[in-house]
Amino acid sequence: MLSKKTKYGIKALTYLAGREDREPVQIAEIAKNENISQKFLESILLTLRRNGFLGSKKGKGGGYYLIKEPHEIPMTAVMRILEGPIAMVPCVSLNFYEKCDDCPDENVCPVHNLMLKVRDSALEIYRNTTLANLICKEFNR
Repeated sequence: MLSKKTKYGIKALTYLAGREDREPVQIAEIAKNENISQKFLESILLTLRRNGFLGSKKGKGGGYYLIKEPHEIPMTAVMRILEGPIAMVPCVSLNFYEKCDDCPDENVCPVHNLMLKVRDSALEIYRNTTLANLICKEFNR
């Protein structure tokens, strides 16, 4: 299941990407428009800033803004930063692989083989979807 952190992070990114002026936006505005707790959103935006998606400006007219173009932000990167591993079990993870303690042979494990297919399917969608796609009206039909 998708965590609220990831859900709200994607909502905040799409809010920022949907603005044409690319000027800094205050946390309170994003929180109000996307119905997100301001305190929780603050933590999410800091994570996105630390990982090179957002910039921030202090003071009057300050707030958060995208530092990359929406088409340069793949959902694989967003998911891994906010959600962690894309794979549902560690034995099929590309970046966080761990062998399962209860499995003597991954090659014949039905769970492993099923989760490989699930991971590959999810990765295909995330790799081929950028923030630009999420703000595109045709994508959201």
